[in-house]
Amino acid sequence: MMRGKTIIVTGANSGIGKATAVELLRRQGRVIMACRSRDRAEKAAQEIRQQAGPEQGELLIKLLDLASLKSVRSFCEEIIKEEPRIDVLINNAGIYQCPYTKTEDGFEMQFAVNHLGHFLLTNLLLDLLKRSAPSRIIVVSSKLYKCGEINFDDLSSDRCYDKAFAYGRSKLANMLFTLELGRRLENTGVTVNALTPGIVRTDLGRHVYVPLLVRPLLSLVSWAFFKTPEDGARTSVYLACSPDVEGVQGKCFADCQEEALLPKATDKEVAKKLWDISEVMVGMTT
Repeated sequence: MMRGKTIIVTGANSGIGKATAVELLRRQGRVIMACRSRDRAEKAAQEIRQQAGPEQGELLIKLLDLASLKSVRSFCEEIIKEEPRIDVLINNAGIYQCPYTKTEDGFEMQFAVNHLGHFLLTNLLLDLLKRSAPSRIIVVSSKLYKCGEINFDDLSSDRCYDKAFAYGRSKLANMLFTLELGRRLENTGVTVNALTPGIVRTDLGRHVYVPLLVRPLLSLVSWAFFKTPEDGARTSVYLACSPDVEGVQGKCFADCQEEALLPKATDKEVAKKLWDISEVMVGMTT
């Protein structure tokens, strides 16, 4: 039961985020949907309320565009002003294999949304999370972190852009962020853990070109083998609610079980360096 607990879910208007919001609302949590589009969020909120059933918590919408550091800052200012506590922050929103685009701050879009936006968001809300302890931070990564490399000389893909590798890099950054944040949060009462949801039927792949003839086959395959958003959200909900993970710090989970990671996702030196550079990129330090 999550009655009396306030949870922020980024990207709660679709896919795994939406399914996560349904389940937490059903458990009587107070869920803040952090979304880029008010129209899409309001439409999703109606569906979330319908699916959550009669005994549900409170659902709120707040605007947040993770591609804009200015938007992240104003979202956090509003939350800090209005919310006495945050019990769970779920860094769920993501963008997948989009064409090469730069954000208003000059960063490659996937790295900016999937890593830098959430990095700044989490850091700006940390004091409130610490005051609300015991509290939890959850980072939705992907098994595709395995395809990523952190190239410190070209984090914004200025020299070379491969959309699949850029996605992998952003998801590896999620893992390294979780590792370093976990180290920094020891003995604060705030925990952070990552998860890989598996292959889920969502609109995350909207930027991936699929030839017309292949689409019916892909649709069939996805219905046969991909997880539903509800199944995909299970580990997010587990990490948000379960007493089993009380005090567990800096780990990664898949299907509600701890997952072993490749050495590149547990490299403390790289995690520390990425943290320091991310601080400069988002303007926390110079």
